[in-house]
Amino acid sequence: MSVLENFSEKFKEFSLTSWAVRNRTTVYLLILLVSIMGAIKFITTPKESFPDVVLPTVFIQTVYVGNSPKDMENLVTQPIEKQIKGMSGVKIDKLTSTSFQDYSVIVIQFDTKEKIDEALQKVKDAIDKAKMDLPTDLTQQPTAMEFSLSEIPIMYVNISGDYDPMRLKIFADKMKDRLEEITQIMRVDLVGAPERGVSGEC
Repeated sequence: MSVLENFSEKFKEFSLTSWAVRNRTTVYLLILLVSIMGAIKFITTPKESFPDVVLPTVFIQTVYVGNSPKDMENLVTQPIEKQIKGMSGVKIDKLTSTSFQDYSVIVIQFDTKEKIDEALQKVKDAIDKAKMDLPTDLTQQPTAMEFSLSEIPIMYVNISGDYDPMRLKIFADKMKDRLEEITQIMRVDLVGAPERGVSGEC
């Protein structure tokens, strides 16, 4: 009896491993085929340096001048929250609210499977229902808007100096053109008051 036969009798044979040992050429070909297919898939898969991250989030703000944070909480924030929590057909992951002096903010984060347009419309409908419980003399009616991460500026650039506003505007326009040449930047906006300087965001 050979040593290999004696070894096989003492230990249980794993058929897949044994087959791979006996058919090494086939295994090599399979590995090569999988590697080639993986390389082709890697090359052909679309890639983005800065993918657009979509988080279905709605932002509600209300202004009611002359009220303390506690009054804003009781008079504005809670009635709106009550209607938001009663919405059907959408799944809310997280709801947070903050009441400041004269100002109320509610942030609603929906499940990632929810369509933001439908969620936003349901929030607006809930706000309409809440208006009957809100004060009639609000400084600014509750407004709901989509919160998009892609709209947040990644950089602010300020230009100021001992120049007249038109000269600063020329410098700002030149910088705007240079920044827009960078392929990763989608948009550059000029904001701010010319008399105090020019600001940009991108």
